[in-house]
This record gives sequence, structure tokens and C-alpha cells, in this order.
Amino acid sequence: MIHTIDCHVVRKVCEAYKDGLLNKQGIIAINLSGQSIGSKEVLACIKESLETFAVPPNHICFEITETAAMNNMQQAFEFIKSLKEIGCSFALDGFGSGLSSYGYLQNIPVDYVKIDGRFVKDIVNNPIDAAMVSSINEIAHLMGKKTIAEFVENDAIAEKLRGIGVNYVQGQAFGKPEAMDV
Repeated sequence: MIHTIDCHVVRKVCEAYKDGLLNKQGIIAINLSGQSIGSKEVLACIKESLETFAVPPNHICFEITETAAMNNMQQAFEFIKSLKEIGCSFALDGFGSGLSSYGYLQNIPVDYVKIDGRFVKDIVNNPIDAAMVSSINEIAHLMGKKTIAEFVENDAIAEKLRGIGVNYVQGQAFGKPEAMDV
């Protein structure tokens, strides 16, 4: 069932891209469920949707949670590798929220590390959160991965993250989430 939902979402996003409803200058992030990582059905659906709706793969970034990827590293690795070969990118969502380690991060071929919002939301007033974000950011950069901080709710947080060197920020300080009719 979840494979069907993920395929439906991918198709609808690709269709919206073709119809000009999405910004064609940026990267479109699509969350995939843990059960879809490694699925040959979902992989075929993604490739078919990109081709059918003429979506350049380098405009798509699939977000996966660290827990989903850890459940079957080999399948996740092959799934990610297959889509990266055609130009898609991957983000490891919510890094720091699960049981993963830097060693795990070193072995999964993602392009972006999304720093979990629980470390970001109090970064201005909590030196431990600031140190955690700084550490994740530094290690990710040494591994050649870009960083995205989640839960950026105000300019003070954004400024602190800028000082640390986080590549991108995400949160209500820059815009509220909008639903897409799927």
C-alpha cells in the first residue's frame, strides 16, 4: 500500500513540474517512506515518472530518514546508487534523531544531511545544541555532504546557523508549508 502512495506522490510532483506549478529553478524534495527504500516497484515508478513528465533528475532530491536507511543498508545503498546514477540527489532527513552514528553517515551515499530540528530550535540559547549542530555540520562537510538545518523559526536562529556554516535552512522563518493537491 505504501509503495502505491509513494508512487502516486512522485507522479503528482512530476506532473506538477511539467505543468509549471513548481519552481523549475530549484530542487524539489520528495519524502520517501522507509518501506519504499529498496523497492524495485518504486524505483521503476520513479524512473518512469521522471521520463514521462520530462523532469530533469537533477531537480529532484529524495529525502529518507536515517532509521529507514539503517533498516536495510544494502538495499538502501543500491536504491540510492541507482537514482544518483541518473542525476537525482538524496538527503538524510532528521540526522541526530535516531540511533545513527558518524560512521553510518560515512557509509551512506547521500548528498545532504538534514540536521534534526530538536538541535536547531534552541541553538541561540543552548550551547550544547550549538555544539551538536556545529559538529554535525563540520563532519558532514568533511565527508563532502551539504547541510540543511530544520526548524528555523526566526532570524536569530538563521544568523547563528549562518555563523556555523550550515549550507541551507528550512523553517517557518522563510515560509509556511503549503499543501499540494494530489
